[in-house]
Amino acid sequence: MLLRRFRLATGIALVASLGISLAACSKSSDESGKVTITVDCPPLKTYNDGKTLEQWNKDVADFEAANPGVTIKSISVGTQCNNPPDFTARLQAGTQADIFYGYMTDLNQVLDADGAEDITDYVNTDTIPNWNDILDSVKNPFIENGRIYGIGYSAYTMGLVYNKKLFTQAGLDPSKPPATWQEVAAAAKKIADAVPGVAGYSEYSAGNTGGWHFTASLYSRGSSPVSADGTKANVLTPEAKAVLQNLKTMRFTDNSVGTTQLQTWPDLLTAAAAGKVGMYLGAPDSITAIVNNFKGSYADWAIAPMPGDNGPAKGALGGGNGYFFKKGLTPEQIKAGLKWIAYEELTPGKGQFDYASQKAIGLPVGLPQPLIWKPGSAQQKADDELKKANSNLNLDDYALYTGNPVPPVAEPANAQAIYAILDGPMGAVLTDPNADIDALLADAQAKIQKVLDDAK
Repeated sequence: MLLRRFRLATGIALVASLGISLAACSKSSDESGKVTITVDCPPLKTYNDGKTLEQWNKDVADFEAANPGVTIKSISVGTQCNNPPDFTARLQAGTQADIFYGYMTDLNQVLDADGAEDITDYVNTDTIPNWNDILDSVKNPFIENGRIYGIGYSAYTMGLVYNKKLFTQAGLDPSKPPATWQEVAAAAKKIADAVPGVAGYSEYSAGNTGGWHFTASLYSRGSSPVSADGTKANVLTPEAKAVLQNLKTMRFTDNSVGTTQLQTWPDLLTAAAAGKVGMYLGAPDSITAIVNNFKGSYADWAIAPMPGDNGPAKGALGGGNGYFFKKGLTPEQIKAGLKWIAYEELTPGKGQFDYASQKAIGLPVGLPQPLIWKPGSAQQKADDELKKANSNLNLDDYALYTGNPVPPVAEPANAQAIYAILDGPMGAVLTDPNADIDALLADAQAKIQKVLDDAK
């Protein structure tokens, strides 16, 4: 899960960078023909997507100098760019920025709110020079019926993130992390037994994050919470039961997942940074969060491919983010927005790929992200070369993850509503030794089906 995607609870929209309000609207052009666009999600006080706020502001200044007809006004929307309730409120009120951040799962909601402009006729290799080198899996979540409403610029797949130091303390080999859920359970028990007060494996179960990880665990077993056509709930399955039974056993028989439950993103990663978590599911940049938001150490952490059930994982939940274009923008604003995204997010050596500048100020370089280029493409090769030349991390810590890719599986439509429902069974099996898994799944099945029916 990418840094700016973390599902924190935040209720206040903050004004950053250039100090304008979220509801500010921009004129398409003034009498001199200049174009102004508002863009949300500049980096926070630490950094996002490899950039500090200072670097973002410098990039804005450099971009404006190279494009004297364009003015970029930056808007911050709080400690995360898409807290789902706040995002929905902005869409309903029409107060989103001209170029506004969204998840790969947000297209339906954005279109239902009539919140995005169709930019198909403007997207080409003139406006985005590297367009043809971007993975289709990064583009497609922003396309509906062949029409383009946004530009993806960051993507991830989940893996097993683990603490090498705790592995060593428990007599486990950090170079040979678990490859199956059975091995995860065994390793978690060894860690918890060897290091008192540590959760050998830790899991989310609240704030939609539990359902998110439930879905990831289903994907790894070759299943999904909904049918292939997205019309039927699909959690009355052996795979769903296996997810919950595994966690219940680890919690109440093995005592290997700790006693603190109903965790959301900051809860788990705070504990991980304190050395209290042996393993968890996450994307590479969750390690960045551990270090920057919660004061952990890169040296302690590595990432391996997603575990499977008695064998390799059949799929890894993938997702990401991009920028939508607000409904009603002028052609000049759309072209300016595309040019800015290309400059800041889609050019090796610039913006999120400016590894030399990141290294110069001590930011980490070498994590296997953001995974947007087609393998073997010119941009993928350029990105790899730049990363290797500037890396200040141990690339061996990520070699298993990058060298053994698991097929990515996109998040389901109506993902947030489904995740909220699946929080319930996850929380129950981690807090109640008498939790009835069959009943929990039957209840979730009915609730998910209602969500799907209501969305028709």
